[in-house]
Amino acid sequence: MAGHGPLRALDERLGRAVAAGALPPSAAEFFADLGNATVALPVLLTVMVWSAWRGWRRTPRTAMPEGPVARWWLPPLAAALAAAAVPALVAPLKLWLARPGPPAMAGAAHDGFYPSGHGATAAVAYGVAALLLTRHQRWWAGGRAARTRAPALAAGAALLNLGVGVGLVRRGYHWPLDVLGSWCLAGVLLAAWCAVCDRWGQAADDGR
Repeated sequence: MAGHGPLRALDERLGRAVAAGALPPSAAEFFADLGNATVALPVLLTVMVWSAWRGWRRTPRTAMPEGPVARWWLPPLAAALAAAAVPALVAPLKLWLARPGPPAMAGAAHDGFYPSGHGATAAVAYGVAALLLTRHQRWWAGGRAARTRAPALAAGAALLNLGVGVGLVRRGYHWPLDVLGSWCLAGVLLAAWCAVCDRWGQAADDGR
């Protein structure tokens, strides 16, 4: 396991190699900072507000008793819950696994470094933001542009999170498996967001 199992030695060897890599420390710090809640959450909040506004604008103002209820508020609400779930899940996991951090973090006030809170925050915030934008892409793009925006948004979010992960390891804030664990956790939350929106938010997507 990442904390005390057979993968730990390999993980720490890889972490030391990345920490000694060619990526300039200033660039690594910049990418690592993108995982701060003070950076990632305002980005998500901006997209949530935009998503709610677009959904509200397209919801008919007249009652439709015979039709489905337009839940324009569900995707941004689910996004907020996904973001709130990150610290609620990461904190107990850190305490439970109690994995020591890299040498640069030897003076830290705790030994819980798995999974990475910064990595999970970035993956959920930028991932859900990309999903919200993809969900509404046909409202602000048409034809071929609409078909190509979703892969571009997904690739952008993936590259951004890759940069955050590399930055965290390069600066000695986390081991590689700390970051990988945070991505796995974020993947569960993103899948839950998609399942909730696909199950109960379809009426809003159809513009009804």
